[in-house]
Amino acid sequence: MIESVDKRMPNVMFKGMAFMFRLRDFLEPRSKVLDEVEIKPGYHVLDYGCGPGGYIAETAERVGESGMIYALDIHPLALQSVAGIARREGLTNVETILSECKTGLPDGSLDLVLLYDIFHMLSDPQAILTELHRVLKAGGALSFHDPHMREDDIVAGVTGSHLFRLAQKGEYIYGFAPI
Repeated sequence: MIESVDKRMPNVMFKGMAFMFRLRDFLEPRSKVLDEVEIKPGYHVLDYGCGPGGYIAETAERVGESGMIYALDIHPLALQSVAGIARREGLTNVETILSECKTGLPDGSLDLVLLYDIFHMLSDPQAILTELHRVLKAGGALSFHDPHMREDDIVAGVTGSHLFRLAQKGEYIYGFAPI
């Protein structure tokens, strides 16, 4: 589902960003971030704003064959990259979603949402937080990582929605629980 593709970055910029992310991931593996998040076998996880898929393989391994990863992005090249990772790694538990906001997932269907390095770019963060709150199970978690933002802006940006409360702060991530 495409809600508004005119807001996505040009392909050449996306390819440059993807290259920089691959370099970042080589120098500082994404497992360091994911180690701070409780991801259990069988979890259903949404990687919201998945970009080129730096968290996909590691997350898919952690949820196991009984779990599911939904990779959502506004950019078709992001989803092509994720599909390529899934194909190369033999991952059968990865599904892509092309959207700017709506996930198309049922209410209360997710254990965890990864909202990594994207919040500072969102045009309507309140709408996204509302959608993420809708799809999270009671007891689910929103894992937040955005090195472009200061801590007080992160906490205010998420808790100001009155949909989430800060539940954990790690070295890399902030964990929010739905209210």
